[in-house]
Amino acid sequence: MKQKIFKEKYHIFEIEYNKNELKYKNVDEIINHLKEKIDNHPVISFIAIFDQYNHTSCVNGEINPAIKSAKNIVFCFGKELPTPEVLAVRPRSIGVCELEDKFILNFLEAPNDMANKTMEEFVKSILNN
Repeated sequence: MKQKIFKEKYHIFEIEYNKNELKYKNVDEIINHLKEKIDNHPVISFIAIFDQYNHTSCVNGEINPAIKSAKNIVFCFGKELPTPEVLAVRPRSIGVCELEDKFILNFLEAPNDMANKTMEEFVKSILNN
């Protein structure tokens, strides 16, 4: 798991898996695994799956030719609502991107350490299954 800064201001966590490391063969299989983790968590609410690749294709956007598929699974940890500002950092999502020989999973750093740890556990759990 790498922690890095994207576009000089967004703190993200990212992990790469070679395809031969996983039993999962595509983005949908990984998303389904993550959805099971979300559905079984006592606090997290599943919201949606967003097909970023399809959306970008439909609006004639630019897609790096190395990217074969890209989806986000969207969910919320919303256990408390202390201020209106918290809405600016919710909901959360995990991105799953397929390249020719690997999968890349990433997420934006949350303002809550437990949320970050949980998302890290989720993205690392695909290696163990």
